[in-house]
Amino acid sequence: MKIKMRDGSIQEAGFEEELGRDAFRHTTAHILAQAVKRLYPDTRCAIGPAIPEGFDNGIQDRIPLSKFYYDFDFTFRFSEENFPEVEAEMRKIVKENLQIRQFTVDRESAIQEMEERGETFKAEILRELPEDEEISFCRQGEYVELCAGPHVAYTSAVRAFKLLSVAGAYWRGDERNPMLTRIYGTSFPSQELLEEHLNRLEEAKKRDHRKLGRELGLFALFKEGPGFPFFLPKGLILKNLLIDYWRQLHAREGYQEISTPVILNRQLWETSGHWEHYRDNMYTTAIDGADFCVKPMSCPGGMLVYQMEPRSYRDLPLRFSELGLIHRNEKSGTLHGLMRVRCCTQDDAHIFMMPEQIQDEIKGVARLIDEVYSRFGFRYHVELSTRPENSIGSDEDWELATDGLRRALEELNLPYAVNPGDGAFYGPKIDFHLEDSIGRTWQCGTIQLDFQLPQRFGAEYIGEDGKHHRPIMIHRVVFGSVERFMGILIEHFEGKFPLWLSPVQVKVLPISDRYIGYAREIESRMKKEGLRCETDIKGEKIGWKIRTAQMERIPYMLIVGGKEAEAGSVSVRRRGEGDLGRMPLGQLLEMLREEGT
Repeated sequence: MKIKMRDGSIQEAGFEEELGRDAFRHTTAHILAQAVKRLYPDTRCAIGPAIPEGFDNGIQDRIPLSKFYYDFDFTFRFSEENFPEVEAEMRKIVKENLQIRQFTVDRESAIQEMEERGETFKAEILRELPEDEEISFCRQGEYVELCAGPHVAYTSAVRAFKLLSVAGAYWRGDERNPMLTRIYGTSFPSQELLEEHLNRLEEAKKRDHRKLGRELGLFALFKEGPGFPFFLPKGLILKNLLIDYWRQLHAREGYQEISTPVILNRQLWETSGHWEHYRDNMYTTAIDGADFCVKPMSCPGGMLVYQMEPRSYRDLPLRFSELGLIHRNEKSGTLHGLMRVRCCTQDDAHIFMMPEQIQDEIKGVARLIDEVYSRFGFRYHVELSTRPENSIGSDEDWELATDGLRRALEELNLPYAVNPGDGAFYGPKIDFHLEDSIGRTWQCGTIQLDFQLPQRFGAEYIGEDGKHHRPIMIHRVVFGSVERFMGILIEHFEGKFPLWLSPVQVKVLPISDRYIGYAREIESRMKKEGLRCETDIKGEKIGWKIRTAQMERIPYMLIVGGKEAEAGSVSVRRRGEGDLGRMPLGQLLEMLREEGT
């Protein structure tokens, strides 16, 4: 497909390329605006960009996203009920095969043109541009759009599209400005691709962890604490199972677990550099007239622990792990269930080492992350994120750190892409992007190599030569945050957790009150075997109990009545398979042991 660039040149790009997708959905936004102006001429247009693929209110959706929006000021209450007539008009514009022509005019003429058309929002944008600047416009038929591109050459390229939703949006994101109507849409070069995308969106909606979290009794969100999730009994079981698994692995790998305070004084954060580079995301308070900060990350506390006593080269590598409770001042519009919160448990670790230990430690962390993701059935890809603009430290340190990460990836034979400028302010990093069961990717694990914090804190160790040396530090997480990883798991499994991770593994369903006693015996035996088991003692029919257990995603249902009580057996139903028949309790326990490992 031919793409018209901002400079007027023409490039070829397919929809599978980012440039092609960006131009395609940008053009669709123009078609939407043209349709709206034809149907409702008094409407004022604001802006209509394509949305970059990636995070959208906390959810990363690379299907590919191919999403756009346009903001309008309607003279009436526009709603999704208006979509059919707008989409019908958009189809007419596509069939008209209008050529999209780009042209430029001087700033004053552009302002006059927009004011004559009643487009006051666009005139406002133009007035802020330099007086001598030439303004780029696109024309398709009677419609003129303030636009620098890129876009496709003809409207007929947009063969399949769908308007998705309506939302309110303040002009320029400022609540002091007028509230506009934002229309979201998606588009593809074929109906087949559009249908595939819409099906995935529906699947994602079914798996929404906020919805499942309510239905399965895992967590709750209250207006009294936006961004601060409450964990309910079953959700806390799930969280603790993840933490127990994490602790077992880290004990095996030689980590020493520590816990550092949630609040530390401002001076510490100034020393670490967080006050300068991260303070907008930090909560602060005053204690005894001095400024204190609620920690957004655990690394400065880990540094203090390292410095508590003299360290020798014989002590290194020294691995401190921490399930740190951190708080970050996220904007309210970005909060999203467990995926984007203001308080979470970060599964942090800090490794202090000598330069010659860099490769082995990075490879050890990468293998640990691979083991964890494999346990949950995730595939993943790796990115090497390099030095950002607001970084600290010398060019030499950054080059050495980046080269160290790169060599470790190559020695592991891990394919990776380079993500320029996305490193932490103190060092480059390796990011692990895992893929869930419906193809979405999530950035979770990270390995960050840091020369700066040991230097800023004056950390040292005595080398084999008897001299003082500066350690090098690795920051790393596996889950990222326990809360966010839980949200990902809920959606990945659609609430149907594997047996070892299910908050309730077995539910005993007596067919009547007469068999509650036997059901309780079964429950007791299960619990003695370390299984999480409940008995449904509600006075409902067995069919209702089975449906309830199915909705709760219980892995195993044990139905007990007269025959089972007499024979000391249970009738077993397995999630997703149905009736497995009657079996002795010992046989069932052996089956559960094998599956639960």
